[in-house]
Amino acid sequence: MSSGVISPPKEREQVVGKPINRVDGRLKVMGAASYAAEIPQENIAHAVLIQSTIAKGRIKNIETSEAEKAPGILTILTHLNAPKLNQMQQGDIVKGALGEKLVPLQSDEVFYDGQHIGVVVAETLEEAKYAASLVRVTYEEEKPSVEIESESPKAYQPKQFFGEELQVQRGDVTKAFAAADVKIEQTYTTPIEHHNPMESSASIAVWNDNQLTIYDATQWVIGTRNVVAYTLGIPEESIRIISHFVGGGFGCKGFTWWHSILAAVAARVVSRPVKLMVTRQQMFTSCGHRSRTIQQLALSATKNGKLTAIKHVTTSQTSEVDEFIEPCGLTTRMLYACPNLKVVHHVVRVNTGNPTPMRAPGEAPGMFALESALDELAYELGIDPVELRIINHADVNPHTGKPWSSKYLKECYQLGAERFGWSRRNPTPGSMRDSDYLIGWGMATATYPGYRSPASAKAQLFADGRAVVSSATHDLGTGTYTVMTQIAADALGLPVERIEFKLGESSMPLAPVAGGSQSAASVAPAVQGSAQELRSRVIRLAIDDESSPLYGVAQEAILTENGRVFLKNEPSRGETYAELLQRNNLPILEVEAIANTAASESQQNSDNKVVRICVGKDENSDQQQYAFQSFGAQFAEVRIHPRLGQVRVTRFVSAIDVGRILNHKTARSQILGGITFGIGMALMEETVLDQQSGRFVVRNLADYHVPVQADVSDIDVLFIDKPDPHISPIGVRGVGEIGITGVAAAVANAIYHATGKRIRELPITPDKLL
Repeated sequence: MSSGVISPPKEREQVVGKPINRVDGRLKVMGAASYAAEIPQENIAHAVLIQSTIAKGRIKNIETSEAEKAPGILTILTHLNAPKLNQMQQGDIVKGALGEKLVPLQSDEVFYDGQHIGVVVAETLEEAKYAASLVRVTYEEEKPSVEIESESPKAYQPKQFFGEELQVQRGDVTKAFAAADVKIEQTYTTPIEHHNPMESSASIAVWNDNQLTIYDATQWVIGTRNVVAYTLGIPEESIRIISHFVGGGFGCKGFTWWHSILAAVAARVVSRPVKLMVTRQQMFTSCGHRSRTIQQLALSATKNGKLTAIKHVTTSQTSEVDEFIEPCGLTTRMLYACPNLKVVHHVVRVNTGNPTPMRAPGEAPGMFALESALDELAYELGIDPVELRIINHADVNPHTGKPWSSKYLKECYQLGAERFGWSRRNPTPGSMRDSDYLIGWGMATATYPGYRSPASAKAQLFADGRAVVSSATHDLGTGTYTVMTQIAADALGLPVERIEFKLGESSMPLAPVAGGSQSAASVAPAVQGSAQELRSRVIRLAIDDESSPLYGVAQEAILTENGRVFLKNEPSRGETYAELLQRNNLPILEVEAIANTAASESQQNSDNKVVRICVGKDENSDQQQYAFQSFGAQFAEVRIHPRLGQVRVTRFVSAIDVGRILNHKTARSQILGGITFGIGMALMEETVLDQQSGRFVVRNLADYHVPVQADVSDIDVLFIDKPDPHISPIGVRGVGEIGITGVAAAVANAIYHATGKRIRELPITPDKLL
């Protein structure tokens, strides 16, 4: 029994929600957090990619004889000698995804600039680079296709995007437009954009007999394991993917790209560990991008601002070798109440690498067009932009008719407008000035789906009183280590310092891709469920132990706090978890929980040490009843020099509803990052594609401009912080992507308010304002 004076019990103050520091923060600032390319391996060899320098054609000859004589060379793999890999077809993989289904080094065909056509492996990175420079390739070049007009013979209309209908019509749009009091029709365009995370992609592959370990910069260790197993034709249980730290991804690491598999192939050929790092320049051709979009928006409304019809037609690009769609119109289906709607998506095949998800795919470019069009309609009607959105507020999901699981968008408008000072806005364009500068205020709605998927977690309590909780999820720098530790601390009744949360290994309990802003909503209920069940096991163990001071006590009369189990009305009567486990000769107690899946009976093994349970709500039944969506309001202030066309975003307010906030510091950081991302989208980011050669002109951070500290001023983030009662027992929706949505539109709308010039083509660079 524990000794000492114990204060009377009181309601335990929860750790969840508190802005505690990142539990992995010290490791990162001390340089002790090891990323994929930093894992030490004995006798490691280095691989360098050889990439095509044309966008379409065939390899006539690839001459490697000179490179094979270079110092340190171990092997050179091309389509002439590379091992055969399995070709994936649509639908083959349901638990993982390739970024691109074109298998490299299998033929002489070239479909895009930067396609992998060889791998050089040498003793050192410098020797591999030098040998690669000696490889000579000649081509039979053809003219590439790069245009994306909807009338292109290569254009088609895809049916679905991850199960969501892309071609949608309700009511009679043509009739509504003909009878409308007010209407606008405009075209908005967004360029090709690249993710450019701080950590470029990298893989280290290590074979031990027939067991393969890959240290990978990935957002999905489970998916990568499954894809590698499929393409190499080996069992999943023979593969281990490890990714403890990821230096940003934004979607480019969500699918499995071929460099990871080529590292494994090279390692098997040379019978040594092989490191393959994708260079910053190669990141522009090797890990996807956001497609260029052309969006035609038509809105009609009554004189009092009620929308009568919306037509949103998007044309985007995909590759010749696979398909990824930028689904810009998905949000248009449901954001505003409108009886007549038509959403159309065209996709054109072009000679580039395959596009891939990039932070808020569809929503980010789609919201720029839709929310810019709403602003134009507001000026046409003479109605305040905030008021126009409230007039057309959707009380239920207009696309499905389902009620929202929770929605506080009106509160976001009110909270954001009050903090921003929106009521002081002079609505006349060009009317607000500060000395020689034009001042503009603009706003837009933010929204992103509330996704979640089945996930598992294991909680372990050791005889020394510490706990380890694990799940095969990821921390992309977003705070997953921290918020999962907080959840486990509350559920277990342990201080944060006594809990270690482990992630990023495919051998851990299953978790979904860290994409779609779903990690918190998916993994947190499993972490909470496993920890709560483990806590209950401790209590039952004390009740059943004749040597325990709590023997025979009713379970509801017992509390836990700070690693101690005790009687609610007599706090001195109790003992620590460590004392209880040690006396019962239990070095460890384990519980594994599965969340967001159909409930089944709990399973307990015969030695009474490990239990597996199902917790939370059945994902399918909930999705049939409710619409899960996060919302927000973005308010931007810009300062523009009229003679230079220079734009500065000087102030930004973001009011966000994402359910319960697990950690206000990490959640705020997520929104700050999204807003910064959106400012870059609005004013800077553009990957230029040469129309003749099909090659990217921009392929480094000297030419691809992103916001730096001087470009980011005062950003105020506000949270509604009300739990979603239907998404999970915790009530949290994801916060990773909603922050970027609506930002580009808010900035563009502020620029119009400042200048009277409506720019419908991103990025809004000075030349477009002069």
